Amino acid sequence: MLIREARETDLTEILELLKDMDGEEALSSGDALSIWRNINRYPYYKIFIAEDDKIIIGACSLIVIDNLGHKGAKLAVAENVIVSPAHRGRGVGARMMRFVMERAKEENCYKLMLSSNKKRVLAHRFYKQLGFEQHGISFMIEVNKND
Repeated sequence: MLIREARETDLTEILELLKDMDGEEALSSGDALSIWRNINRYPYYKIFIAEDDKIIIGACSLIVIDNLGHKGAKLAVAENVIVSPAHRGRGVGARMMRFVMERAKEENCYKLMLSSNKKRVLAHRFYKQLGFEQHGISFMIEVNKND
């Protein structure tokens, strides 16, 4: 298995993986390409993929953010962590997460955080096994809800 930074040519496979996350309909290829190009303008927003025999079996985004608090120490956010259902339970997710943890460390981040839907009990156990701790309380509001 290889973990590498995603390329534009990986978009279709990444979108297919993300459909398994919440059963959401995938973005159109045009919308995805536009978002991809915007992501590439960020100072540090990387999408990493796990690849086995040239097939994408996992993906994870890592965003590193500059910060005025904590004496200017950067922070990192892992987002859209997904492993294909056929490859779960084989260590793919753990290797991806260790990979992004190392990237956050290399970027001198003081913390790596992520959010997980409260219904994903197995994912919570997985993150705890990697050393993540539940910290504080997360709040969110849908600011652009389609009624």
